[in-house]
Amino acid sequence: MPFEQLLFDFATTMVREKPRPRGVRARPKPPGSGRPQGRPQPMADGAPPTLPLVCEVPSGVEMQPAARVQPAARVQPTARVHPTARVHPTALPGVLRLVHARIDGKKVMPQPPRGIDHARPVQRRYDAIVEAFLTANGLRVRCWRRSLSGLATLRIFRDGHQERTIESPYPTSPLRLAIFLHEVGHHVIGLGVYRPRCLEEFHAWRYAIDRMVELGVPTDGTVQRRYERSMRYAVAKSTRRGIRRLPAELAPFAA
Repeated sequence: MPFEQLLFDFATTMVREKPRPRGVRARPKPPGSGRPQGRPQPMADGAPPTLPLVCEVPSGVEMQPAARVQPAARVQPTARVHPTARVHPTALPGVLRLVHARIDGKKVMPQPPRGIDHARPVQRRYDAIVEAFLTANGLRVRCWRRSLSGLATLRIFRDGHQERTIESPYPTSPLRLAIFLHEVGHHVIGLGVYRPRCLEEFHAWRYAIDRMVELGVPTDGTVQRRYERSMRYAVAKSTRRGIRRLPAELAPFAA
């Protein structure tokens, strides 16, 4: 007997079934399930034995050929997304055109603060006022302040060139518009033209309030209170610094 046959017979005798718990009877297996019955038969020419292939088909059942698997559809390459076209400054609405405009190579004003709805009718009116006064007076905005304060600056270079800038909150309410026009008024009436300094503040406020009245913007309430508080502060500062004679226009704010 060949050596391969002896090795196969020895290996099959060592295979044991999995032990089951005591008292549990083995369930009969349905036909056609599990391992094929019978010992493997060796080949006639002495080759290693192979297991017989058992396939039971119930009577009356016709075998259908397996469905042909269709190959997956070819994925089309994604269309290339082109970058958004750059909007020309002349196509921007209203005051946003000044963001791209320049005076002596510098921007007229920075981008307005976020969160402002420029489509609202009231805001469109404020935007138009900002555009009109900056363009008419040749002013630049250095920055839009978050606080309710402002600053007007005049820089004179050695060659005689002048640079006029302002800082103020962006107009979104009558009070913010009043502060913006107040800083514009400093340049319109002239920085340093009126002395003392508190008198210049008075004329700058009168310029802002008169322009708001002409434009139909209400000046009572917060605007009037801010005007009176600012003038009392300016007069009190001049008094602390030892002003000799207070102008007659500022007498109501001296108390």
